[in-house]
Amino acid sequence: MITVTRLNGEPFVLNAVMIEQIQALPDTTVTLHNGKKIVVRESVQEVVDQITVFYQKVGIQRSLKEVNETSE
Repeated sequence: MITVTRLNGEPFVLNAVMIEQIQALPDTTVTLHNGKKIVVRESVQEVVDQITVFYQKVGIQRSLKEVNETSE
């Protein structure tokens, strides 16, 4: 889970696993797997950095690396 901020200043927690893509349009727009779009104050890089830290905490990043190494 990551904490991001709506444009009105309201922080909320978002399930990072549900994120499909992040774009700057020019505001940062997060698109979820279900098609819902959320506009946040954080930059694309800030959201990506938070997702990376989350994946490291829960071990997803390590698991993905292991799967890639096994499939090669």
